[in-house]
Amino acid sequence: MKEFFKELFAYGHHSNQRLWEAMMENRGIVPEKSIKLFNHILNAHQIWNTRIDQKDAAFGVWESREISGEKEIDQQNYTNTLTILDIYELESVVQYTNSTGKAFTNSVREILFHLVNHSTYHRGQIASDFRQNSLEPLVSDYIKFKR
Repeated sequence: MKEFFKELFAYGHHSNQRLWEAMMENRGIVPEKSIKLFNHILNAHQIWNTRIDQKDAAFGVWESREISGEKEIDQQNYTNTLTILDIYELESVVQYTNSTGKAFTNSVREILFHLVNHSTYHRGQIASDFRQNSLEPLVSDYIKFKR
């Protein structure tokens, strides 16, 4: 199962890196909504990693930054997740508080699966936003990644 998660996160990382490149190629015309969603994908990934590691998050969930530095943040998130997969058992329990201060408990497996779905969902929103703004959306289907 850990190998499958590593594959899923390789897919997500690959998609994020390609999306960053598309945003940089279209700098100046990328919709603000797309930039905000991309920041959110990376922020949430970092936040969930820090919840598993019991560390403080560096970013707020909707914090915005310039797109130029996001490639490195995505790389850090990916590297940290691979380390988490090497260190923690998937059924390890994580206690954390969400952004509103409410306490929850989930397994590492549940959190990582959520992260994969969360990122895919928002990349789909970005693809729709690109199309609505006359930009060619990135094809980021998992099956295309596997071909």
